[in-house]
Amino acid sequence: MDFTDEQLQRYARHILLPEVGGEGQAKLLNAKVLVVGAGGLGAPVLMYLAAAGVGTIGIIDDDVVDLSNLQRQIIHATSTLDLPKVESAKERMLAINPGLNIQVYRKRLTPDNILSIIADYDIVADGTDNFETRFLINDACYFAKKTLVSAAILRFDGQLSTFKAHEEGEDKPCYRCIFREPPPPGQVPTCSQAGVLGAICGTMGSLQATEVLKEIMQIGQSMSGRLMIYDALYTDFRTVKVKRDKGCLLCGDHPEIVDLSVHKKE
Repeated sequence: MDFTDEQLQRYARHILLPEVGGEGQAKLLNAKVLVVGAGGLGAPVLMYLAAAGVGTIGIIDDDVVDLSNLQRQIIHATSTLDLPKVESAKERMLAINPGLNIQVYRKRLTPDNILSIIADYDIVADGTDNFETRFLINDACYFAKKTLVSAAILRFDGQLSTFKAHEEGEDKPCYRCIFREPPPPGQVPTCSQAGVLGAICGTMGSLQATEVLKEIMQIGQSMSGRLMIYDALYTDFRTVKVKRDKGCLLCGDHPEIVDLSVHKKE
């Protein structure tokens, strides 16, 4: 594609990279990414995707900006308190890069709307903080054949992986291959219950954004088949290999989950 003078200057440091170049930057400009959650993880992910020039970015979140968010959700500001997070995030992203197409969804993902929403995107970045939505996103991305880049944070810890179970290969597990089913309600606390060091959101969100950009440009080694675990208190990064589980209820040899009806409450 032909870049404008403004684009050549804006993305100069990308284009200088042999692994990216003009071809990679063109892929970014043509890419469509949905970010679920404009909170601790979504904030840095959205800002870096916007800065990188990802052409179409969707933001889905039903919450409003609260004072307690500002300790870690750096896309928001004191001036945007009480505004919907999707609008606050959009305003900040367009201030960084006015040429983007930002789509906002002020709602929660549900079994009834998720497939129609993610259909318009190439990659989904999961920044949610509850297992119910996390498992729904995993299952929907599998059925819709969408790449999912997922991160999680709590207290001083973080996790990151990429899931492409719709593709063939033992190194293409889904989220359920690692975590078979959601834990019982209340067993694992959320950040609002147990706390989180704000800067960890930036660390994990930046890593998550990097993996999204790599997947778009198809450079480097994918995190598919690997789970990265971060312990901030000891500055320890560990990566463990994970394989597709042949007994997985979703993507195994004899799946029991064949649609999203398992997520619908009676």
